[in-house]
Amino acid sequence: MKKLSSLALATSLLAVNVPQHAQAQKARSPYQTRFAVDAPITGGLAALSVAGLLLVQKKDGLTNEQLAALNKNDIPKFDRFSAGYYSETAQTAGDLIVYPSLLIAPGLLALDQDVRGRYGQVLGLYFQSMLAADATFTMTIGNVTRYRPFLYGTEGGGSRNSKIATNSFFAGHTAHTAAATFFAAKVYHDFHPDSKARPFIWTAAGVVSVAEAYTRLEAGKHFLSDNIVGLAVGATAGILVPQLHKKTGNSYSISPVQGLNVNGYSYSGLSLTKRL
Repeated sequence: MKKLSSLALATSLLAVNVPQHAQAQKARSPYQTRFAVDAPITGGLAALSVAGLLLVQKKDGLTNEQLAALNKNDIPKFDRFSAGYYSETAQTAGDLIVYPSLLIAPGLLALDQDVRGRYGQVLGLYFQSMLAADATFTMTIGNVTRYRPFLYGTEGGGSRNSKIATNSFFAGHTAHTAAATFFAAKVYHDFHPDSKARPFIWTAAGVVSVAEAYTRLEAGKHFLSDNIVGLAVGATAGILVPQLHKKTGNSYSISPVQGLNVNGYSYSGLSLTKRL
C-alpha cells in the first residue's frame, strides 16, 4: 500500500481534461472533471496518505512483556472469536487478491470501448478514488492503536513485536480491494445505464471484496469489525468519487412547497435541492 500513494501522485494528473477537438471522436462521458479542481484534490489526498505513513513510522511495537499481558477477554465479544487466528496461506491468498485487483479493475474497464474512449479521465478518477481510500486508511492506522488478532495467540514470530502489529484498525487490504472493484462497477454502471450486466458487475465487486476480507480474517491480520469498516470505506471511495463528478444537467432546482407542520400551522416557501 505504501507504493500506492507515490504511484497515484505521479500518474493521476495525466488527463483530467481532454482537448475539445479530441472529445468529438470519443464516447460521451458521464463525468465532468476540471484539472484546476481535481489536481489539487488528488495532490492533497496523496499528501495525507504520506502523512499517515509517517505517523505509522513513529509508532512503537510491543515488548514481550506487553504481548504476554494481552487478554482476549478485553476484545469486544463480536470480534473475540478470531483472537489467535494465524495463517500464512490465507495471508498469501489475500495478497494474490488485493494487488492484482488494483491493476485488473482499471484494466477491465479499458476493454470497454466506451470507457476506453475516455480512459484518461477515468484513470484520473480511479487514482483519486484509491487515494481517498488510502488517505483514510493511513491516517487512521497512524493515529489508532489496535492489536492484530494473531497477537493473542502464539504464532507470528518476529512480526509480533513489529509496529505494524498495532495496525489492526482498519483493514487496508480490504479497503483497497473494495475501492478498486466498486470503482470499476460504478464506472461501468454509469457508462452503460441500460446494461443488463450491471447487477452481475456489482455482485462481482462485492464477492471479491468479501473474499479479501475473509483472507485477512483467517490470516489473523484483522478482526471482523476491522474488515467491515475497511470494506465500507473502500466501497464508499470507489462509488462516491465518480458520483461527485457525474454530470447532472441542472444540478440545482427550486420548487415551491407548502403544508401544515406538526402543530397545525401552515407554512410555505421554496425548496432548494441538489441532485448528486
